[in-house]
Parts: sequence; C-alpha cells; structure tokens
Amino acid sequence: MMSSLLCLATAVYFEARGEDHMGQMAVAQVVVNRMEDPRYPNTICDVVWEPKAFSFTHDGKPDRMVHPESRSKALDVAKSTLDGGGIGITSTHYHTTSVDPYWNSYFTLDGQVGNHVFYTNETPYK
Repeated sequence: MMSSLLCLATAVYFEARGEDHMGQMAVAQVVVNRMEDPRYPNTICDVVWEPKAFSFTHDGKPDRMVHPESRSKALDVAKSTLDGGGIGITSTHYHTTSVDPYWNSYFTLDGQVGNHVFYTNETPYK
C-alpha cells in the first residue's frame, strides 16, 4: 500500500508536473480539501484513487513517475502540503484550461492558477 506522501506526490506529478510551484501546490491542496470534506474518502490515497476522480488514474497509461526532477518536485510539494504548508485555497475540484467539463456549471468558480481552473463544490452533487 502506498503512503499518503507517495499518493499525493503521484497526483501532483501526473496532474500538475508542468505547472510552477504554486500550481502544483494548488492541485495538492485540492486533494487535501477533499480528504477533509465528509463527502469524499477520508484518506489521501483513497481520494487520489477514487474511481475517475483524477484523469491520470483512468487514462490507460502507467502511473510511474519516470522523470526524476519532476518526481522530486512533486514529492517536495506533497511533503510541504502534508506538513501544513498548503496555500489556503478551499477548492475541491479543478480542470485544465484545455477542457470544459459538464460538471463545472454545478460548482462555484474560485479562480485560476496556471493552466488549472479551480472550483468549490457547495452543492449536494458530488
């Protein structure tokens, strides 16, 4: 079983490795926010691996962090976030600017960091 650190780093790596530090921190914060929300699983790993919650988990590609520098950065971001160094956003969802998912109209727009748009889920819809 993966540790919380490795699960969070994996999510950051696959969801935001092309982002700057703040963009990666924002993605990591979303995972933590979901874990703290009773509507979602209550562990980092369960949030990350919840079916279809994050695109990298069901894209058919191997989930191995093969780029050493990007892996190291993702681990640093994950450790900082788990140690309480989050950036204070309350978002529970995000998507890249290259897509327009059906669900975004159900959520409150929080803003954009890098190439990700962030939302808070304030409705009963999960």
